Amino acid sequence: MKIDKNKAALLVVDMQPKVLALIPGHQETLEQCLRLIGMCRDLEVPVQFSSHYPKGIGPVSPVLLDAVAAPDVAEKSCFSCVEEGVLEGRPGMAREQWIVCGIEAHACVMLTALDGVAAGKQVFVVADAIAARGEADKALALERMRAAGVVPVSREMVFFELLRRAGTPDFKACSRKYLQ
Repeated sequence: MKIDKNKAALLVVDMQPKVLALIPGHQETLEQCLRLIGMCRDLEVPVQFSSHYPKGIGPVSPVLLDAVAAPDVAEKSCFSCVEEGVLEGRPGMAREQWIVCGIEAHACVMLTALDGVAAGKQVFVVADAIAARGEADKALALERMRAAGVVPVSREMVFFELLRRAGTPDFKACSRKYLQ
């Protein structure tokens, strides 16, 4: 199963500075998510944000929201973005493939991915664009997601699968910006 830009949407889970600051190496996670958002924006793949309990934790990182023209943020109090109809009717979320990034790997990211698979979605979790406060939590979450049918990928794997071939105007423009 490959990611298809005409069937996929990017779901950026709970990238809120208050929690992000507690995660070792959080700046790298933020940068990886920003690259994914920019690439999806440039290739016209829908981007959806979620925000976990923003009243207490605060909003999604402005640097991420500023990367898209009209960001849509689904606010939630449940850990999974799928529960309570959080994503119903949201732009792009009816697509059959979800590319998932964000925090925390063992909580909101994992529960969303597991529920996405249970709902019949093809879910790809971007392993180098998710994080947790503890490395063991991230590793166990990746292991559990894989066992449940979630496909772990890297940001560069997403890049190559969305673009499919070199030599195109999209490849030339995106490779300058997003391959490093």
